[in-house]
Amino acid sequence: MTEEEIKDMEAQQADEQQADEKQSDNEQQSENEQQETVVDGSAVDKGSSSEEQEEADPLEKALEEIEQLKTQMLYKTAEFDNYRKRTLKEKAELILNGGEKVVSAILPIIDDMERAIDNGAKTDDLQVLREGMELIYHKMMKALESLGVKEIETKDADFNTDVHEAVAMVPGMGDDKKGKVIDCLQKGYQLNDKVIRHAKVAVGQ
Repeated sequence: MTEEEIKDMEAQQADEQQADEKQSDNEQQSENEQQETVVDGSAVDKGSSSEEQEEADPLEKALEEIEQLKTQMLYKTAEFDNYRKRTLKEKAELILNGGEKVVSAILPIIDDMERAIDNGAKTDDLQVLREGMELIYHKMMKALESLGVKEIETKDADFNTDVHEAVAMVPGMGDDKKGKVIDCLQKGYQLNDKVIRHAKVAVGQ
């Protein structure tokens, strides 16, 4: 075999090797494209599943909120029912024992009156009895004031139908006494600014 034939054979082998390498590269590229297609398909499927999950989440969230609202409503209903029962009980107790404060304030005065009665049987001094009665009266008025009771003013007061009741009209008292309270026939009282008894008065005409 000549030297030229050897060179031709080597060149032919080199061409065949390049052709094989090129074919191998093409096959590898085709395989990579197929894998990308599969991967892309999986990605699409995964994205679709995620969208379905996102669509399901608002429904589950709404159901959870409904359950929470139902629980809160039951709690509030029970709390209101307890409050209503407690209020009714307190109201009943107030109606039944509402005068306890008044009675407690008056009991010491009753004690003083009993002592005054006992002492009155042991003395004939009217001044002593009068002073004892005055002390008891002032103590009673202080007790009433502590309960919010006060006497309605009538001395030199203008006649006021809100607190006064005219039981007599006195003519000829002069212009300066017209419409004024001339005399108080029965004292009136207020409880925390509410009239519980009007003062019965004579009014100048």
